[in-house]
Amino acid sequence: MEKKFKVVTLGCRTNQYESAAYVSQLQKLGYSEVAGDEQAELCIVNTCTVTESADSSSRHEIRHLARQHPGAKIVVTGCLAERLPKEIGEIPGVNLVVSNKQKEELLTLALPEEEIPEFSITHFPAHTRAFVKVQDGCNSFCSYCIIPYVRGRSRSRSIEEVVKEVETLVTNGYKEVVLTGINIGDFDGNGTGEKLATLVRAVDGVEGLERLRLSSIDPDEVDEDLMDAVMNGKHTCHSLHLVLQSGSNIILKRMNRKYTRQDFFQSVEKLKKADPDFTFTTDIIVGFPGETEKDFADTLEVMEEVKFAKVHMFPYSVRKRTRAALFPDKISQEVIQERKQKVLRLAEQHAFDLREKYVGRTLAVLIEGEGMGHTENFLPVVVDMPGLKANDIVRVKCMRNSPEGLVAYAD
Repeated sequence: MEKKFKVVTLGCRTNQYESAAYVSQLQKLGYSEVAGDEQAELCIVNTCTVTESADSSSRHEIRHLARQHPGAKIVVTGCLAERLPKEIGEIPGVNLVVSNKQKEELLTLALPEEEIPEFSITHFPAHTRAFVKVQDGCNSFCSYCIIPYVRGRSRSRSIEEVVKEVETLVTNGYKEVVLTGINIGDFDGNGTGEKLATLVRAVDGVEGLERLRLSSIDPDEVDEDLMDAVMNGKHTCHSLHLVLQSGSNIILKRMNRKYTRQDFFQSVEKLKKADPDFTFTTDIIVGFPGETEKDFADTLEVMEEVKFAKVHMFPYSVRKRTRAALFPDKISQEVIQERKQKVLRLAEQHAFDLREKYVGRTLAVLIEGEGMGHTENFLPVVVDMPGLKANDIVRVKCMRNSPEGLVAYAD
């Protein structure tokens, strides 16, 4: 009888990549994913600890799986498991806690009697775009962030290894690939000194690839070489997740970020000048200790100026062991909630305004399911067209704008 498994993933794209590798390994071992009320023999939870909310969601998922699959072996890994291994190991039903350093050996530890296949991905379950991990860890030690402590120092894969994995994904039908990591700006080609721009050019040359994206990058990491690789690539998308966190230089310094608001504007300006259709998504933290009304206004001002296609907003969350946990001038929950709502409303309005300029234009859209997809520059589009399948790239005429995205018909 076929053995069943369940993998639950919380948090970042790097976790999603790692979980996809577990799925691939298990399928090669003859396991299949549970459907409906089926019982799993093995459950893996890949946790996140970037905020208090992520901690809570991770614990909830572990307990939920233990109730749903009472006979299963439950293995927990990821950043919460790294930070609180004893506490996680004591949750009823948990059989094994695997540290981040041993993530790639997780199945060897969980299934010692099996011959485990290589840790890499051939498919990216339930996604039309595949995330490929090119780097792990972080050397930045931002004052609010626990990630360097739970992921370790920065290390990269080799360009050859990444290209080989992308080639496999393209052979298996993936048209869009996202290069991801904890801090991909630190990419160094597994110690060879080869930079991210070199990797981008190498992956861009993979035959059959139609779209290449970069996951989040800091504004000071967009140098001339990377800009050239992005702007002149055959398949490199003209959209970047450029991390802001705060529009205030005072707060950026307290956060131990390595750039200023001026650096951010400069990067945006250079890319927009090269292509006026270039778009940006970003991360913003509200309520960082000591954030005054003026500091918050500085953030709103950057949002007004750039008009992001999407904003990931995080209310500040105290993480023990970080420097910011010891900072005075904590912001009240009421003020944090108020600022959070302002950012969300403004972000929605800006994204809508940005899309307005594209009404009447014909654009290529990668369909991701249910008649929904994204343009090359990451604008969401609802496509009214019969017979569409996920992973199709279609050219459509954008007829009007809506809160969900541009509404388009077959060109």
